[in-house]
Amino acid sequence: MTAPTSASSSAPASAPASAPASAPASAQAFAPGLFIRGFTPPLSLSAYKLIAFDMDSTLINIECVDEIAAMAGRKDEVAAITEAAMRGEITDYKDSLRRRVALLAGVREDALQQVYDQRLQLNPGVETFVQACQRAGLKTLLVSGGFTFFSERIRHRLGLDFARANSLGTFNGRLTGTLFDRPWGDICDGAEKRRVVLEVCELMGIDTAQAIAVGDGANDLPMMGAAGLSIAFHGKPAVREQAMISIETGGMDRALEVLRS
Repeated sequence: MTAPTSASSSAPASAPASAPASAPASAQAFAPGLFIRGFTPPLSLSAYKLIAFDMDSTLINIECVDEIAAMAGRKDEVAAITEAAMRGEITDYKDSLRRRVALLAGVREDALQQVYDQRLQLNPGVETFVQACQRAGLKTLLVSGGFTFFSERIRHRLGLDFARANSLGTFNGRLTGTLFDRPWGDICDGAEKRRVVLEVCELMGIDTAQAIAVGDGANDLPMMGAAGLSIAFHGKPAVREQAMISIETGGMDRALEVLRS
């Protein structure tokens, strides 16, 4: 993962300094709760042309599948699978999602709106950071292993350009415990996230080095590895240990301490 030439030309990469014991491996403490690796700040935000965001626990404060499961009294069971998948302890993300979605069978469809209205919030600093990216001319992409019911609402709420997520099956006003097949497949997992980022870069006519990827879980690592700059937002350990920027305290807008307009 390297920064775009246009950004790094004014800030040549240098070997990161030795990190304190509390920092991610090989990372440099840039400020309290903010770590960097593999480049010398600041970077120019406008040198990038695309930014891809995970949704659950990144743009928003919840894991939507867990909160839907709460409506069926199954949150603990579903949340345990979610946590293991996000930490990378379950390597087959598709299977883990199918198992979780199956436990949602029978939940009333209107429970999704209740989750959106009552439990979902944007994470701190998200609006500020997204708006800064938009002002700098970046296209914005939401690519989620979550569900279209939420991703489309977040896309419109933040004015994002593109979105991809999974579609929950419904029948007679209740969830079926399955996912709808889409033209691109049935589940947006880590490999699909990476493929979407690469495809959008190709369609935009830009190099992947001009893309930023932001996430928190293990299924975000493939797209983060493909992008020129990777940002972990309150990431799981495996993500913090690989991201070029790791925000561990505070809001997402802390990335602007490193990325200058």
